[in-house]
Formats: sequence, C-alpha cells, structure tokens
Amino acid sequence: MGSGHDHGHRTAAQAHRGRLVAVLGMMLSVAVVQVLGSVASGSLALLADAGHTLTDSFGIVLALFAVWLAGRPASMKRTFGLQRAEILAAAANALVLFGLCAFVAYESVQRLANPEPVTGPIMAAAASVGLVANIVGLLLLRQGQKESLNVRGAYLEVLGDMLTSIGVIVAALVIWTTGWERADSVISLAIAAFIVPRAWNLLSEAVHVLLEATPRNVDLDEVRDHLLAQPGVRDVHDLHAWTITSGVPVMSAHVVVEEDRLADCGRILDDLRSCLQGHFDVEHSTLQVEPPSHAEHERANHY
Repeated sequence: MGSGHDHGHRTAAQAHRGRLVAVLGMMLSVAVVQVLGSVASGSLALLADAGHTLTDSFGIVLALFAVWLAGRPASMKRTFGLQRAEILAAAANALVLFGLCAFVAYESVQRLANPEPVTGPIMAAAASVGLVANIVGLLLLRQGQKESLNVRGAYLEVLGDMLTSIGVIVAALVIWTTGWERADSVISLAIAAFIVPRAWNLLSEAVHVLLEATPRNVDLDEVRDHLLAQPGVRDVHDLHAWTITSGVPVMSAHVVVEEDRLADCGRILDDLRSCLQGHFDVEHSTLQVEPPSHAEHERANHY
C-alpha cells in the first residue's frame, strides 16, 4: 500500500526559467561588447573575458535545456520523467567551471612572461558594461540558486563573470595609471583560485544527488521517531530518502502496524503522509504497511 502524488509537478529550476532566459540574453550581449572592446583596445584579457562569458552562456543554455527535459511528462520507462537531467546539467556546469579556471591560470602564466601593450580606458569601459550586466544577473538568480542546483550552476557562472569583469577593470586601471601590464595576470590567477572551491561544492552536491544519498537536511533518525510516534505504528524499517532533483525529495519505508489497527491502515497512511509533508517537506512518499507477523520475511540488513 502506498501514499504519494503526481510526479509531474514543477521543479525548482522550472520556476526560474524566465530569469535564466533573461540572464542568457544579457550575457550574449555583453560578450559582443567585450569582443568589440578587445578589438578597439588590443586587450587579450578582455577577449579572454568574452570567451569566459560565451562559455558561461553555453552553461546557461545547457541549464535551460535540462529544465525543458525535466518538464517532459513521465512515462512507463521513466516514471519520474527526466527531472534528473537538471542535476546532470549542474555537474556538467561544474566541470566547465573547472576547465575555465585551468584555462585562465594557463593564460595568466603566459601573460606574466609576455605582457602586451593595452589601451586601459577602452578596456575598463567595456569591462564595466559586463560588470553591470553581471550584477543584474546575480540579482535575478539570487533566490533560484538557493532552491536549485541547476540554477546555482548558472549563478556561479555569472558570479565568475562578475569577478572577471572586476579583475579586468582593476587591471585596466593599474595599466592605465602605472603601465604595469602584468596586473591583469595576477588578478586573473586570483579569480581562478576563488572560483575553484565553489565549483567543487557544486559538483559535490550534484554527485550527492546522483548517488541517491540522503538529503543533507534530512535526519533519518528524526524521521523514524516522528513516524513511530503515530498511533498504531509499531516499527519502521527499510527507511530511505533521496532527491530526484532540487526541490523534489522522496522517501520510502516499511511500516509495521499493530494487528488490531490493520483495518484502519488507510487512516494511518494519511497520518504518516501528513507527518512527512508537514515536518520534512516530503510530498512524495511510498509506504508499505505490514503486520508484525511479516517480520520473519523481511531482511534485517536495511536501515
């Protein structure tokens, strides 16, 4: 016997799809400005920043594609639809961020050895346009990144763009006022060092979901205690909790009910489901009701 709901509800990332589209449009516009600014100023750093922006734009395109996939209806072969695609996109975005940091570090070392002349004012102006757009993008995605790993990946990419823009502006000002062109490389290395741990956290969270580990905010001992506190419940075993995608936690358990309460198992299931929804925000749960005499048929190595 079970208790649950329709798998087709809206995911956390789908709720912020419009904002992802708006951020994508801004980033593509910024990339055009950065390329033009690079040509006008002769700045390799600004051109690299444009490449950074285009790479991150691809990450947002990937995120939007994953949101579209996640919205596809469930089927007999994919009973949860393609919601897990959002987590795969988050992992892919983390890997893109790692690759980007490696590229920035390599280019920075090369420029430390062979700096080239740059027109500071044009470089600073083009980077400032990118900075303003990045700040707007961060504000648009600020709430969504708390709810969805997929949106968080896009948020981190915009954050990386913002830091790059700040770095380019600072480097442009230093070059403009002192003529020290290696400032660009030093700041670029610092930006890469800032992004790496955040990319690692994103990848770690994605892998945690893909391995179907217990959600970090769920204490199964506490869940068990709440279920055992329901009238008529004698024992709870085979208790599992995992995440399909951000904002979609699920749970399953075997619930042993007193023999004299088996006729009332429908009401017990309703109480258990209300408990899981109210205390742990779990809307989808699958609960198997068993009499105490069924214990001899159960394996003893489950949590």
